[in-house]
Amino acid sequence: MSSEPLHAPTPQRLGDLLIAAGLIGEADLERALALQARIGGRLGSVLMRIGALSEDNLLETLARQLDLPVLGSADLAMPDEDAIRLLAGDTPVGLDWLLDQQVLVWPDGEGGVWCAARDPLAPGLREALAHVHGSRRLRFALCRSQDLDRMLDALARHIVGQGGEDGDARHLREMAEEAPVVELVSNLLAQAVEQRASDIHLEPEEREFVVRFRIDGVLHARLRLPRQRFDAVASRIKLISGMDIAERRLPQDGRLSVRVGGQEMDIRASALPGVHGESIVLRLLPKERRELGLDRLGFEADHLAMMRAWMAEANGIVLVTGPTGSGKSTTLYAALAATNDGLKKIITVEDPVEFQLPGITQIQVHSEIGLTFANALRSILRQDPDVVMIGEVRDLETAEIAVQAALTGHLVLSTLHTNDAISAFTRLIDMGLEPFLVATPIRAVQAQRLVRRLCECARPGHVPTALADEAEPFARRVLGGTPARWMEAVGCPKCLHTGYRGRLGIYEMIPVSEAMQQLIVSGASVNRMKAQAREEGHRFLRDDGLLKAWQGLTTAEEVLRVTGA
Repeated sequence: MSSEPLHAPTPQRLGDLLIAAGLIGEADLERALALQARIGGRLGSVLMRIGALSEDNLLETLARQLDLPVLGSADLAMPDEDAIRLLAGDTPVGLDWLLDQQVLVWPDGEGGVWCAARDPLAPGLREALAHVHGSRRLRFALCRSQDLDRMLDALARHIVGQGGEDGDARHLREMAEEAPVVELVSNLLAQAVEQRASDIHLEPEEREFVVRFRIDGVLHARLRLPRQRFDAVASRIKLISGMDIAERRLPQDGRLSVRVGGQEMDIRASALPGVHGESIVLRLLPKERRELGLDRLGFEADHLAMMRAWMAEANGIVLVTGPTGSGKSTTLYAALAATNDGLKKIITVEDPVEFQLPGITQIQVHSEIGLTFANALRSILRQDPDVVMIGEVRDLETAEIAVQAALTGHLVLSTLHTNDAISAFTRLIDMGLEPFLVATPIRAVQAQRLVRRLCECARPGHVPTALADEAEPFARRVLGGTPARWMEAVGCPKCLHTGYRGRLGIYEMIPVSEAMQQLIVSGASVNRMKAQAREEGHRFLRDDGLLKAWQGLTTAEEVLRVTGA
């Protein structure tokens, strides 16, 4: 009987290694040690539970500390599930023991046995496995929780088939409090923050559930787990976000604030019933945003000058348009931060308040108690504001009060859901506003989208001549003859092999000139108003996007994807 030592002696403790690697701070370690003293468990698990560390970073550090390979890494490939089932079927301790201890064993191809477990340092585990496998050499490996769950589930299905979960609320609550479930949810949040995800999607299917991260506006599948695990994970998310844990037939919304990966995060949770269970989406909102300067959002110099001029207006309405997730709120927050000189009273009414700005009064809409946009606006105007920001103009009543505020000496900023800037005029008229009440107070409209920014691994590329010819006049006028620098995406570990890292805005900015006012009042078509904007020298979303691609900030393909051309 022989087995490899589980770890070589090392003078360094796990906490010291993690701090030295810059993965956690002293405060995280102290908090984890205090919690470990109360609830027990391994330090790494406790750090994951409090959201200070992701599992990938933990395993990487443990691999160095214990001199063990990580399953699924370059050092050790994933085992074949058939090999696991065959060896498990021959074990004298019984399959139930392996499942209960959450242990996997499989042949190493050299007459020995590899072992992976939820806790490879569990007392007695090494001795029990060594006794079971006799003279065969034992080699231990570290394993990600999701990989272990997937393979244990395959083993369980092979042996006993699929079983159902008790739908009792108390049982759901018990599952949600189990340590593996707590660690899994904390690890998902930590991974999402590390990979700069804006949303986490948990989507149940018939036999499994999929976890996808939205990174730079695009969804990426990150994890597939057994369907039986979903109810516990969903219950955990409901529990910490304040939702009804037993309600699975109606849509629910929740909210929580957590510290994940060293960052303070606000998380909005949404649960929507589907055929195979509830689809759950988590929107991740960092409490501290560093990109709130107007000059960091992607405005070209002429557009930046226009935006600053609009923010200096004493009255009128400035509208930012675009679909959900196009960065409208971020633009408005940056505009408010730019105009907040301490001499103005600035009030916002939002649903929800996504980011708290110092020196500004922010109001959260609560429609269920009658605090709607319109009702809040009426009260705001009695607060003597200079600048008012309305989260969204959704109906005629809100639009009328916004117009009234603008006509009585207030600068009003708001968003509107339209495909382009010019359509904002017709949208307001369709709501029921008189055309002259649209033309008179509106100072400017802006449309925007977000395109993915190229990673530093990009290389020079080429575009069709037609696109280059289309961009050239704007480049000459805006960039002063700067030569084209067309690039193409490549992909590297830093950008998760997508070729892109981060996003920047492309904009369509149309000030309301006297000629445009006349077209609005006369009921001119959108195409006629677009032609007028073009005559006045303004560029549209596609034009601004190609200008970004000309400078090598993004690709022409990305611009065409986002603008729908």
